[in-house]
Amino acid sequence: MKYKTPLEYGMLACDALMRMYAPEKLPPENKFFYHQGVFLSGMQNIYALSGEEKYFDYVKAYCDSLIDENGDLYAAYAATDASGFTVNVPASRAIRMLDHKQPTVLLYQLYDRTGDERYLKYLKKVAASMHFWPTNDYGAYWHTMYHSCQVWMDGAYMAGPLCVLYAKRFGDTALRERAIHQIFIMNEHTKDEKTGLYFHGWDPTKAAEWADPETGCSQEIWGRAVGWYAVAILDILENIPQNHPAVAQLKKIELDLLRALKKYRHPESGLWCQILDKPERKDNWIESSCSNLFIYSIAKAIRMGIADRDEFSDMLETAYNSSIALLYNDADGYLVIDHVCEGTCIESGTYGFYIHRKKIKNDLHGAGAFILMCAEMQRYNNFIADLK
Repeated sequence: MKYKTPLEYGMLACDALMRMYAPEKLPPENKFFYHQGVFLSGMQNIYALSGEEKYFDYVKAYCDSLIDENGDLYAAYAATDASGFTVNVPASRAIRMLDHKQPTVLLYQLYDRTGDERYLKYLKKVAASMHFWPTNDYGAYWHTMYHSCQVWMDGAYMAGPLCVLYAKRFGDTALRERAIHQIFIMNEHTKDEKTGLYFHGWDPTKAAEWADPETGCSQEIWGRAVGWYAVAILDILENIPQNHPAVAQLKKIELDLLRALKKYRHPESGLWCQILDKPERKDNWIESSCSNLFIYSIAKAIRMGIADRDEFSDMLETAYNSSIALLYNDADGYLVIDHVCEGTCIESGTYGFYIHRKKIKNDLHGAGAFILMCAEMQRYNNFIADLK
């Protein structure tokens, strides 16, 4: 595929998904969910870099299809996903997974641009609900209301950036501190000291089918979950005061993780596999969404001064070029992002469970990871150019 800038690749990916779906038809339909949220977060980054209004309009159309005139989610959504648990906040919707919180980050840009109070009202409701979201005995958020006490690494991204952005904008420092605490708790309880990587989940009660009877951790190190964690730390660091006492420790956790990832790259491509710590297994496979989240993280960590350019630039360049090499065009000339693992809970948590997950082309959260990566690589390239 002919070389283009990262921004151009990001725009091509946005255009491909826009062609596939009207904004209100993004799957899963009638849901405010992280599949759409990650994809559209990437699109918002592309909009910020390109100024192309069609991207802003598309994100707005999706959000407007779900948020009503009172700044709440339409009843159709509540009826399918919100029965049962209700937080003690007036007019809030009951949401049973952290994954449903993540798209709220889209509303900051929409509110800043339009001043539409619906967006601010919903932001405030979701932020208030986070004060009542259940935690286990260690103060870690339950990932879902269906799995009491369980912590999944994905949750760092689903709730963390939302909370620190809200604290930055509206002064709710308690939300910021809870978001930071999630990172520290995950680092303490899900880190595999042998590899420096992180198990997908942790159940302190050890009641889950997948929980190790001694540690409570799941069995395998799944790529995308670790990718969400790496991205979340950087997005949190970007939005908290740089004199905050947690900054040094957050930077160390991120840098240690990036150094660990360096040891577990796929030998030919320099990308990363579905099960991170077993790239030598013949049935393991390169997974593009985790690879793109790691490329994002390396580029952003260098740009933010957390990682040394001399230590990581070769790793970054190899991985980025290999990610681009995986792309191809469909019969109509639109970009295809392949090798994306379908949405994945922990379930049995075995090696076979992860390895046999479906690979989906132009899956929303896979495309979102790619688009986020493209936007960050463009910022990285601009940063390097400014140094010269």
